[in-house]
Formats: sequence, C-alpha cells, structure tokens
Amino acid sequence: MWFEALLYMSLTLDAVSVAFQDRTPKADVTAQTIQMIGIATMMAAGLILLLVYFVWLAAQRRKNWPRWVLVAALVLTVISLAQMIGEKGIQFDSGIEVISCVLTAAGLYFSFTGDAVGWFNE
Repeated sequence: MWFEALLYMSLTLDAVSVAFQDRTPKADVTAQTIQMIGIATMMAAGLILLLVYFVWLAAQRRKNWPRWVLVAALVLTVISLAQMIGEKGIQFDSGIEVISCVLTAAGLYFSFTGDAVGWFNE
C-alpha cells in the first residue's frame, strides 16, 4: 500500500512540475523551438503515464519486473538531478524533483521489505 501511495504522490509532483515549467518565449525563439518545447512536454507526459502504468502493474497485478524498471528510472533521475544541481544549483524545480525522488525511494524501499517481499509473482 505504501509503495503505491508514495509512487503516485511522486508522479503527481512530477506532473505538476512539468505543467508549471517555464516555457516563456525568448527573443530568439523560432517556430521550430516552439515545436520542440511542445514535443518535449508531450514526451514528459507520456513518460509519466508509462510510469503510472508500471506502478499499477507492480501494485495491482503483482508483477516484479516493473519494480526493477522503477528502480532503474530512479537511478537515472538521481544522476540527472545531481548534474542539474551541479550546473545550476538548487532551484524551485530541482527542489520539487528532490522531494519526488525521496518519495519514490521510500516507496521502492517499502516494495522490497516487510510483507511486500511475498507479494510479487515474477
């Protein structure tokens, strides 16, 4: 139960973060840049939906492999976040990402401990 709740909270934060990203056009913006911003936003939304599906598979269908995909996604996110913080320092959006990573790590911790160990089939 904690796994599912914490990961859905994390993904909700990610969705809010994507929704409120700064997309203010600069002076040198071209039509192609605007199109790329739209594509990046749609890809982020699609990735969030895919991760929601993985959480559902693990929590409701008792599949083990989505947990490992979520662990790999967390590792890649932490690496990316560390690089972003190293370049720009901690900003509001990186703070939200840190909270999201903590929620994901806690949820994954609960999925590998306690009663959850016997929950997953494959």
